Amino acid sequence: MMQQRTDWTSKQRKALEEAISTYKGQPGALIPVLQKAQEIFGYLPREVMGRIASDLGIPPARVFGVATFYAQFSFTPRGRHTVLSCQGTACHVRGGGKILEEMMRHLQVEEGGTTADGRFTLEKVYCIGCCSLAPALIIDETAYGKLTPEKVKEILDQYE
Repeated sequence: MMQQRTDWTSKQRKALEEAISTYKGQPGALIPVLQKAQEIFGYLPREVMGRIASDLGIPPARVFGVATFYAQFSFTPRGRHTVLSCQGTACHVRGGGKILEEMMRHLQVEEGGTTADGRFTLEKVYCIGCCSLAPALIIDETAYGKLTPEKVKEILDQYE
């Protein structure tokens, strides 16, 4: 059995154990357990993937292979809020690049990065399905559209 990290909280450890026991022995258990683990930890630490492999009786390479295949999984800590900056055709044509540049400048982070204070993770995506609102972005589950660079700070400042 893999040694447990000491920096996991007892709440995290218990939640992971519950997730694994809920799905253990079921076909297709790996993806829901990985999703739950990412929800618990905010990302998928290598040690967590090892624990999942061990407890589900799956080779670690398979766990890592599945986790790296799906874009939904992250291997680095993420911010409390996820910002998806749309760069699809409609958003691009209507100034989505300027919106992304202003977010990077205001947050002082590159695309794909997390702010130093752990508040935001900024991701560039190619369609969020809000073409009529272009240029648009999503923060967590809230869409914002018809953006201008001047509106970026006002929107971001709403989030703690």
